[in-house]
Amino acid sequence: MTYRFANINDTKLILFFIKALAEYEKMSELVVADENILNEWIFEKKKAEVIFVLEEGKEVGFALFFHNFSTFLGRAGIYLEDLFVLPEYRHKGYGKGLIKKLAEIALERKCGRLEWCCLDWNKPSINFYLSLGAVPMDDWTTYRITGDKLSQLGKGQ
Repeated sequence: MTYRFANINDTKLILFFIKALAEYEKMSELVVADENILNEWIFEKKKAEVIFVLEEGKEVGFALFFHNFSTFLGRAGIYLEDLFVLPEYRHKGYGKGLIKKLAEIALERKCGRLEWCCLDWNKPSINFYLSLGAVPMDDWTTYRITGDKLSQLGKGQ
């Protein structure tokens, strides 16, 4: 099991993993990202990072993450946006390996925490995260503003 950070030549592969994850989550219709958008935001603006896990040189899973900031800790954290391992490579430790690699990166960068969200129906992933010692944040609810509502709010309406 080896890892590598994505580079600008991996944009098509990143989009492949994003679409595979969206299909697994039954959300394919929500993917509007394309290679140009990913190239701009990941590689030009450097707003996110991607690592791949490889088996014999083949990318079999990925994690897309970025830094957030905890005012209480006074330091950055890592937010894991997406984690996905191809179905035929599951149950071989690749998902755990990616989480461990992110924890290693968090420690190297002196981050205060590693966190992510998980869909409530995704019991296999929830059980996996609990087995790693992750704790659900029961007292917190994620809120989101997108699309027209974001546009209206941003324009003072």
